[in-house]
Amino acid sequence: MKQNLGLFDIDAIYPGNALKLMPGIPDGVINLIVTDPPFAIDFKAQRENYNRTGSHVMEGYQEIPEAHYRKFTRRWMTEAARVLAPEGSMYVFSGWNRLKDILEGLDSSGFTTINHLIWKYQFGVFTKKKYVTSHYHILFVVKNPACYTFNKIDHYPEDVWVINREYWKGKKKTPTKLPSEIIKKILMYSSNPGDLIFDPFLGSGTVAVGAKTEGRHFLGFEIVPEYFTFANERLSGTFTKNRP
Repeated sequence: MKQNLGLFDIDAIYPGNALKLMPGIPDGVINLIVTDPPFAIDFKAQRENYNRTGSHVMEGYQEIPEAHYRKFTRRWMTEAARVLAPEGSMYVFSGWNRLKDILEGLDSSGFTTINHLIWKYQFGVFTKKKYVTSHYHILFVVKNPACYTFNKIDHYPEDVWVINREYWKGKKKTPTKLPSEIIKKILMYSSNPGDLIFDPFLGSGTVAVGAKTEGRHFLGFEIVPEYFTFANERLSGTFTKNRP
């Protein structure tokens, strides 16, 4: 696949701030964006509340201050709308804490929401005076509601997905790694072989790895140097299907 990506190469990831890098992507070249942006919930302080060994969780997670989160969200979503192809779509993961800002950002950037998905997982942070949160929101949005990719791979595709987190017991991991199963499901529904998948907040690289494994092309950015290195290590060991 030969495609003009401006400052970037296809099937590559880059270190750095997404807000500074995204303007280097030409208009309308991305088929699908799948991303799990920072949540502005002081996640670093809560990492070891999960049932896992703290020494295996990589340091460096960079949060967005709560006071800046709305502006941050609108900035990256405006860029996302610009780089998406006319028939492109996007999946955004969000906790309930900043969901209002995510929804407002999507509206202000001109996206149309197709589905508000719920990802139910198997555990959450222990609580004493409120219900345990054991789900994420996934916003499925498009640029043009009259024309976008949706492969109905299931006869009755429901909007609640019960998918367990991946433990990676005894292995190095980032604190917010998405399960490979959920990324594969998104790719199967909303992209085709040869499409270009973009993640501006790459983390451990699961979106890029999933795209590579499933015969899609990828582009990704990651601001934390350790996470970027980890994502590159994962990509170098991934089996690549034949691409058109």
